Amino acid sequence: MSAMPLAAWMFPAAFILIFLGMPVSLSLIVIAVGFSIPFFGVDLAGLQLYRFVGSVANNYALAAVPLFIFMGAVLENSGIGRRVFEVMKLWLGRLPGGLALAAMSMCAIFAAGTGIVGAVEVMVGLLAIPAMVANKYEKSLISGTICAGGSLGTMIPPSIVVIIYASVAQIPVGDVLAAVIIPSGIMVALFIGWILLYCTIRPQAAPRIDPREFDMPLSEKLRLTVTALIPPLLLIVAVVGSILAGIAAVTEAAGVGAAGAVLLNIIYRDFTWQGLWGAARKTVVITSMILLIVVGGTMFTSVFRLQGGGILVTDLVRALDLGPTGLLFLFLGIVFVMGALLDWVSVVLICIPLFMPFLAPAGIDPLWFAILVIIMIQTSYVTPPMAPSIFYLRGIAPPDFRTVEMYKGVIPFVACQLLTGVIIYFWPALALWLPVVLR
Repeated sequence: MSAMPLAAWMFPAAFILIFLGMPVSLSLIVIAVGFSIPFFGVDLAGLQLYRFVGSVANNYALAAVPLFIFMGAVLENSGIGRRVFEVMKLWLGRLPGGLALAAMSMCAIFAAGTGIVGAVEVMVGLLAIPAMVANKYEKSLISGTICAGGSLGTMIPPSIVVIIYASVAQIPVGDVLAAVIIPSGIMVALFIGWILLYCTIRPQAAPRIDPREFDMPLSEKLRLTVTALIPPLLLIVAVVGSILAGIAAVTEAAGVGAAGAVLLNIIYRDFTWQGLWGAARKTVVITSMILLIVVGGTMFTSVFRLQGGGILVTDLVRALDLGPTGLLFLFLGIVFVMGALLDWVSVVLICIPLFMPFLAPAGIDPLWFAILVIIMIQTSYVTPPMAPSIFYLRGIAPPDFRTVEMYKGVIPFVACQLLTGVIIYFWPALALWLPVVLR
């Protein structure tokens, strides 16, 4: 069998193992080792691929991943989330869909504090779902708000997705973090705008809260805001701002964020050794999962190229003769479909090394392309029927929440995400302006 057919069979073989229930990381590693045997032989295949473990371990940018995960785990286990939600309720509760707006705003804040999609969704959901259920909010509105808000961990810096994407695409992390800020702001604005519009048109979907809950002096509101909201915001600004300003490298800023999260716990008197140990354990588990996928994805793409996959992709692209615009939409479509089937780490590691060689000849800016890909990954995360965010929500939602209600709730937010992508497509400067300014 020639090298070309071997490369062509690698993706179907990997998907078969994944659909049979094997973890994604092990599926990629098994396929990489198996398809490298015809090239290296049985004795050398494992030894040749083992070097990728060292290359991943020596990747300086990836050292920030466990630190950001630890920062998010500490914030998740503290009482900071509860305080932020209460403050958001005070300021937004009188508006149409006030609790949903408070939940979405909290998602945006903690997406910047954790960078992990599942952590944001679970933390905010556990706080906001009981409050919205008690106020008789529509289940579809609750579901869409929590799922879409949780997905913001993909976009808002310091996103783990951004860090790994930048490492794989060999783009400065600071540039990608800067480029994603305005698009993520547009997306949050669209989410909030939709909630306001929907709850204004359909007030029964989000009954108003008793205004007596908010009866307190302005000075007391300001005091609660300063004590509950300002410290975590300052931590986030310090972490992201130090990277964008060039004051600290990504890993150094992540270290500051991790230490700052522990310090906030101490200041708020939420600190316990048991909580710190729990955050450390969660960090080890999540980091191990992510980095094992990174190792597997690196092995997979390397063997794919070795077996002629690069030539296969090039011939396919040339045969399609799509032009720059068609090529861009083809790549984004592939990312969207794979994002519905695989986790985001695998999508980035498999797709981006194959796509990058085609961008410059087609005149596609790699930084602009990065933002569009990240938007597609986030959109696929909440798009039915395979939406991973639905599975997270299923684990924390009351038993009477039906899957069809969850699907119905996320659809308007998927439209908002796609609209964000359309806006960035037609106005690339929204993504490319800030990195130029900060250089």
